[in-house]
Amino acid sequence: MALQFRTAFIAPSSRVFGRGELVIDPAQIAKRYMRRYFIIDFLAVLPLPQIVVWRFLLRSNGSDVLATKQALFFIVLFQYFPRFFRILPLTSELKRTAGVFAETAWAGAAYYLLLYMLASHVVGALWYLLALERNDTCWRKACSVTANCTKDFLYCGNQDMTGYAAWHDISNTTLESKCSADEDDPPFDFGIYSQALSSGIVSSKKFFSKYCYCLWWGLQNLSTLGQGLQTSTFPGEVIFSIALAIFGLILFALLIGNMQTYLQSLTIRLEEMRIKRRDSEQWMHHRLLPPDLRERVRRYDQYKWLETRGVDEENLVQSLPKDLRRDIKRHLCLALVRRVPLFENMDERLLDAICERLKPCLFTDSTYIVREGDPVDEMLFIIRGRLESVTTDGGRSGFFNRGFLKEGDFCGEELLTWALDPKSGVNLPSSTRTVRALKEVEAFALMAEELKFVASQFRRLHSRQVQHTFRFYSQQWRTWAACFIQAAWRRYSKRKKMEQTRKEEEEEEASEGVQSSSTGGGSYSIGATFLATRFAANALRGVHRNRNAKSARELVKLQKPPEPDFTAEDAD
Repeated sequence: MALQFRTAFIAPSSRVFGRGELVIDPAQIAKRYMRRYFIIDFLAVLPLPQIVVWRFLLRSNGSDVLATKQALFFIVLFQYFPRFFRILPLTSELKRTAGVFAETAWAGAAYYLLLYMLASHVVGALWYLLALERNDTCWRKACSVTANCTKDFLYCGNQDMTGYAAWHDISNTTLESKCSADEDDPPFDFGIYSQALSSGIVSSKKFFSKYCYCLWWGLQNLSTLGQGLQTSTFPGEVIFSIALAIFGLILFALLIGNMQTYLQSLTIRLEEMRIKRRDSEQWMHHRLLPPDLRERVRRYDQYKWLETRGVDEENLVQSLPKDLRRDIKRHLCLALVRRVPLFENMDERLLDAICERLKPCLFTDSTYIVREGDPVDEMLFIIRGRLESVTTDGGRSGFFNRGFLKEGDFCGEELLTWALDPKSGVNLPSSTRTVRALKEVEAFALMAEELKFVASQFRRLHSRQVQHTFRFYSQQWRTWAACFIQAAWRRYSKRKKMEQTRKEEEEEEASEGVQSSSTGGGSYSIGATFLATRFAANALRGVHRNRNAKSARELVKLQKPPEPDFTAEDAD
């Protein structure tokens, strides 16, 4: 139970696409567990039998022992119900388990074999307890036909009762003669419990020997469906034997049936996967692919298998009718599409059109989605994962920009500008950035042709908000804005520095003029020198100004990205 408060779970609402989101918040985990299985687990683990044995059974005397024993029997039987009820969810979870555990048939078979052993334990324990009950019934019957015997003599703590001493002298002889299970024709028919009494496990104090023997008896008779049991006419014993045969038949059918189910259902898909993997390995070996490429191919195949379990979702959905396909796509994609800022304010009709054309994509870590300069043939909307976006502005020396994409971002915005242009040709635009997956990425993709249709719907919206959203989340626009701000700041800093230098030079010239006037007027040569100095300083400032302007113009070589025309009308 303590582990249940710390065991993460997958949110049911996130299972409509991909692997789902793992909830690790302790408060949410505890709330879910308290609402579902806490009461059942609490009743199942309560140490009620131990309390009854320690508090009542060891301190009872006389007839109280019988009542305590009966209460203990029903308490143990009652606690088996919540424990059995908790096994059912575990069985269903086993069938939905992903990964290696579900891919190996022996794991599912081992689980049901463990269940079979648990049932053997329960049956063996009940057999031992009912054997004690049957032996007690024989003692009570023998006491009722024996003179000077009362049933209270059979229980501990009654040594002071009248007549107990006389009964004690003949008790062993009387009980041995009337309740012996070692004879070929015993006076009392113990039925299926005679083996427990004749073996001595009832009177033995070795717990491990008792447990192993009872476990073996339960496993043996569950496997043989109780065929070797010789029952008496006692109704309780007959009912127990019938229940044992039915329970053994059900468990045996479950064990064999589920082993066969696991072997068949998994073998088909796994065999297909093994064939594809074998063909892939042979092809890579034939083409002499390097080890790193082979490892990437294996990693992608394994990741795709874990995500789809070998099911081609696109073909499965495409085979359905159009209205059903649209509703399924809406259920799978609408909530995720709304998480993309570019689509969150769109109308329902346009969102339906987008959902119909979105295709799920999976990328493993270190996979290059697109490289700088390559044609962009799809626009990706990130659902989960983390990507790195890098640009060098076409390989320009000294220029490097790096950013990260996360859930809700998109890449391939060059394709949107191309799609919004009614005069765009068949040549796809080139990517301005290199995008690489840093870990497993799940995304939706809009292909170029599909985006052309969606873009035509965008132009009818006349929404400036969509334009601002596109600029804000576009990596290309962000890079240009950062470079523009950086260039403006550098121009401002240099202009401020030049202004400060000019003021210092003017102050220096003014101080020199004051000094020359204080010498009594000065000569003609000194005045000419002063004028030449001012002329040279002004010329030097002009050269510096032109040079700074030229360097400022060279600083912003990154051109402004083309702006998508969200308000243009269709050319009809």
